[in-house]
Parts: sequence; C-alpha cells; structure tokens
Amino acid sequence: MAYEKLLALLDEHGARYRLLDHAPEGRTEIVSGYRGHPVSHAAKCLVVMVKTGKKTRRYFLAVVPGDARVDLEALKSLAGGSYVSFASADRAEALAGSESGTILPFSFHPDLELVVDPGVLEPPEIYFNAARLDRSLALRAEDYAAYVHGEGAQVRPIALA
Repeated sequence: MAYEKLLALLDEHGARYRLLDHAPEGRTEIVSGYRGHPVSHAAKCLVVMVKTGKKTRRYFLAVVPGDARVDLEALKSLAGGSYVSFASADRAEALAGSESGTILPFSFHPDLELVVDPGVLEPPEIYFNAARLDRSLALRAEDYAAYVHGEGAQVRPIALA
C-alpha cells in the first residue's frame, strides 16, 4: 500500500524519478552498492520516539544521509522532550506503513512528523527503498525538497557523521 501511495504522490506532483530493481536488501550500505551510487546519496529513514510528558510521545520520521547516524539528542531537543529512543519495530512499521529496511522518506501518517537533515537535499538525486526490499527509487532531490517544504516538514541538522 505504501508503494502505491508513493508512486501516486510522485506522479501527481510531476516528480522526476526512476525505479530500480535489485536483490532484496534493506541495509543502506549494501543496497547502495546494488543501486550504484555513493552511500551518502541514500536517504536513511528511521522512526524515533520522543517522550514529551509522562504519557505523551511524539514520533519523528528522521531522514539523514545514508552514511550518517541520527542525532537522537538533536531530535529530543527539537521536541522539547525528556527521553528519546528509536521506536519499536512494530510501532515504526505501523506508522510508516512499510517494514523496517523499506521505510520511505515520506510520512503518510498524521502521528509521524517528518524531519529531514539538510545533507539529504545536497546530491542531485536521492535513493531509497520504495517500501519494498527488492525495488528502490531514485528521486530528484529538488523534487523531494519541494515535497518537504510543501508539507511544512522541518529541515534541521539531525545527522552525525
């Protein structure tokens, strides 16, 4: 379902993209080799949970360059939280609409806030698994930037080298 939503969204906005079939793989470093691009051009997507109160949690879809790690403390600070961790696999998959290793750099869930590191927008194209382990998408970074800004998502430094 996330795959079909993604393609419909991209087509609706006239985004320039290419589909790339490859052996099933969800690890950024390995699949980047299959796709034939530098790891830094991949969009690594992780779901992060920040506690903002005793019973209040916010979930973020953190998108960083493929060769970086998510700066959890930066996300905690951004949310004004007291605790931060990666979301459980079940929660991440429920919010993202796809399995771990295939999470898209797009949020289709109202409880999943998109935060993109500016480094993701630097290469001419970004690459990510297209909600499937056996197919990826190469998307013009300027088209992704238009989506990010149009959705009111935050572009903040959230990557660690």
